[in-house]
Amino acid sequence: MIVPRETLQVFFTGKEQVEFRAEPIAAPKDAEVLVRATWSLISTGTETTAYARRFDPGTHWDNWVKYPFSTGYSHAGVVEAVGPEVKRLKVGDRVASGCTHKQFAVAHEDAFFVIPDNVSDRDASWLSLSYVAQNGIRSVEHALGDDVAIVGMGPIGQLAVQFVRLLGAREIIAIDPVLSRLEMAKAHGATHGLAVNVSDALEPIQRINGGRLCDVVYDITGNDQVFSAIQQLVRRKGKIGLIGDAGSPAGQTLTSAVMGKSLQIIATHGSCSPQTATDWAHWTKANMILLFFRYLADGRMRVSDLNTHVFSPVDCKAAYHQLLHDRAGTMGCHFDWSAV
Repeated sequence: MIVPRETLQVFFTGKEQVEFRAEPIAAPKDAEVLVRATWSLISTGTETTAYARRFDPGTHWDNWVKYPFSTGYSHAGVVEAVGPEVKRLKVGDRVASGCTHKQFAVAHEDAFFVIPDNVSDRDASWLSLSYVAQNGIRSVEHALGDDVAIVGMGPIGQLAVQFVRLLGAREIIAIDPVLSRLEMAKAHGATHGLAVNVSDALEPIQRINGGRLCDVVYDITGNDQVFSAIQQLVRRKGKIGLIGDAGSPAGQTLTSAVMGKSLQIIATHGSCSPQTATDWAHWTKANMILLFFRYLADGRMRVSDLNTHVFSPVDCKAAYHQLLHDRAGTMGCHFDWSAV
């Protein structure tokens, strides 16, 4: 093919301001490849936080979101051209990556993961969110038969339900005020759904667990007020998995339950998995993504029924406006690049 000289992509240009515009692009060199997008998944929590600037000055969010901000990190497409030193990929391969929302992406071949034959591009574009969920759950180090509560049934929460099920949890209690999200969670392995405020979840959890509290509770909300409330839901010497990335971390306060029950708080960020696999630290980001693809391919996980909304990237202004004002009515939201 003739290598394009520019790519169309989505940028945040200010608070609640988004543009779809062309940017120059270079031909792939050395071990780089050029990929034409088919689908990209919107990370509805992260991207609406960035879009609306719902974060405090001086936080890592504030240091990250600089305008123009090239948004997105879950991309799938087809290899269209390769550099002279590329060894693993070839033209025509279907691949997924952490690239932003763009028509054409150029990066080193190691940034791309081959999509299994029986996994769609759209499903494969969940790769980055699957990594966020899996990285957090691995860090907690579950035991067989754990009683687990997961607060926040957005896209990452839905994936967390499936990973915890695969790890052999006994009870998987999904907590979210949106009933449709709880139904999705139960369809993917949650044993119970609680449409309650987390501060009112103590008694229902004790009833479900036969009087016990949870071994592990996950906060996957990004809401700083949830963190203190979930501390009451964990048993003595239990664990809190903090995966949701709050824009106002100073609001995440400790209660006396942390010391009184000797709780472990395990916060995880996507930048903190091993960079290189060893015999004792095998689970790099790449290996976690490949495992997710394996689970999709053999049916042990599924996301196809979590895909709810499709937007053209040309209509990105309407897309982010809807997500900002009606996120509860969405789940897996994609840009379809086929007509661009």
